[in-house]
Amino acid sequence: MLIRRIREPELPAAMDLCWRVFQEFEAPDYALEGVEAFHVYISDVEQVKHLTVFGAWEGQDLLGVLAAEGSHIALFFVDPAFHRQGIGRGLFQTYLAAGDWSRVTVYSSPYAVEVYRHLGFLHVSG
Repeated sequence: MLIRRIREPELPAAMDLCWRVFQEFEAPDYALEGVEAFHVYISDVEQVKHLTVFGAWEGQDLLGVLAAEGSHIALFFVDPAFHRQGIGRGLFQTYLAAGDWSRVTVYSSPYAVEVYRHLGFLHVSG
């Protein structure tokens, strides 16, 4: 597996992976307006290209994506066929190594809370 920055021409494939995983695991917990807002966000190329986006690749296949704006994780998705194989941890470690963050934040969906706990995040309300 190779983890590297996503290039701008690869962004549509990365956002497609995010959308597919979101629809399967997260959309059922959201109102229709929330699902639509997420889709608008990841479809806005100008918005997304300003994020730092990492991808996990096996050959030509994109297995996972982590996108951040500075020390805030905006998107973090792994293809369900590859869950629990260390891909998310690898993406997270690569992201950490690329920055000088004293603190990293994320607004987690209910589905992903345990994933973030396993990565060392603490739950903070508010």
